[in-house]
Amino acid sequence: MSVKTNQLTRRFGKFVAVDQVSIEVYQREIFGFLGANGAGKTTMIRMLCGLLKPSDGDGTVAGYDINTQSEAIKKNIGYMSQKFSLYEDLTISENIEFYG
Repeated sequence: MSVKTNQLTRRFGKFVAVDQVSIEVYQREIFGFLGANGAGKTTMIRMLCGLLKPSDGDGTVAGYDINTQSEAIKKNIGYMSQKFSLYEDLTISENIEFYG
């Protein structure tokens, strides 16, 4: 399994951004997060990438624990936020390599 979460939750004060999400994504499977603005998609992705600690729950990405092995996750995945820009002096391949 490539990605697995169990009851993953993230709170910001009293606001619950992600509420007990459990998913399983298998190798070579295409998976997407769909939802309105503020639904928790970016928060979920940031937790999976090791950029944000969950309030509760656990999960793994590529076999690495999101709570204890975030540095290993960061070394093995690529993440490009919705607010990004390409470097004009780099080729497309170089931009992908830089962000990936």
